[in-house]
Amino acid sequence: MKGLLEFLGLDVIVPPPTTKKTLSLGMQHGPEFACLPLKINIGNLIEARELGADTFIMAGGVGPCRFGLYAQLEKEILEDLGYKYECLVLEPPDKGIWQFIKRVKKVIGPVSWWKVIQGIRFAYHKTCLVDSLEKIVQEIRPREHAKGTADKIFNYSLHTIDQAKSMAELEEAYGLAKQKLLHIPRDETKEVLKIAIVGEIYTLLEPFASLEIEKKLGYLGAHVTRSIYLSGWINEHLFRGLFAPRHNREFVACAAPYLNHFVGGHGQESIGAGVAFSRQGYEGVVQIAPFTCMPEIVAHTIFSRVSEDNDIPVMTVYVDEQSGQEGINTRLEAYIDLLCQKRKAHAV
Repeated sequence: MKGLLEFLGLDVIVPPPTTKKTLSLGMQHGPEFACLPLKINIGNLIEARELGADTFIMAGGVGPCRFGLYAQLEKEILEDLGYKYECLVLEPPDKGIWQFIKRVKKVIGPVSWWKVIQGIRFAYHKTCLVDSLEKIVQEIRPREHAKGTADKIFNYSLHTIDQAKSMAELEEAYGLAKQKLLHIPRDETKEVLKIAIVGEIYTLLEPFASLEIEKKLGYLGAHVTRSIYLSGWINEHLFRGLFAPRHNREFVACAAPYLNHFVGGHGQESIGAGVAFSRQGYEGVVQIAPFTCMPEIVAHTIFSRVSEDNDIPVMTVYVDEQSGQEGINTRLEAYIDLLCQKRKAHAV
């Protein structure tokens, strides 16, 4: 979004990376019963306002998940605190990419249609390249000799990709980052576990919210794959599958014997992804969700049957403001031990 808005000539303020301070602000001013992402968002917006932001753009939503009300609720909370914000909501299109482009044009103002289309193309390409690098990092983490090397390169590459202002600069930044990652010393012969992470999109994509479970599993010797990557979500939900096959359709089909209707959020896709990954040879599934997330609670109750039918251990992690790193580390280590024992038993 930052890349898109800057391409169109707007000033953009990105909130500081989420920290315990961010969460503390959200906990102080957000409803106690609200799930973790809303509280973090409130903290993000308070910190951004203090840096000079006066307008925030928020995605909308439909269905049972409370996410569709986030923008309105956040705006009212911020106004009660004396933070004056304009709020622009981008609702998911139900009529294809042109509906989305029209909504962006309405938000942006007097910019040519061609400029808007080029900006969306540029921003989407940024997203695809970042996801491509992240998948390389996921492969390298369990095999690299010096733990953390790939993550250091990836974090630096995010900065260089963010600074790219043209397709040529973007490709150059991506190419250099990929080259550095592929030259990391690692053990290619090492056997690693294959674990899929499924669940609610925010907790999957935001490392602070997920307690960096993806990274921790990688350091414990697992090649981790997520059910959701941002570029895939954009293609499926905003572009309606214009640029690539829609994985969510595959997940919905796989979920049908267990959950054959929409329950909000990514509940149905979580179940389907668990089934799909088990068929692809993955040895474990970790479900991550914010505490009180109704769609993921529905999925959690069904995963025991998915686990039994597909012979794949499923671990569910609910993260909230009270989640501790030490407890999560212990659970992940125990889960890895379980998968290793299961692999040895099958080998025998």
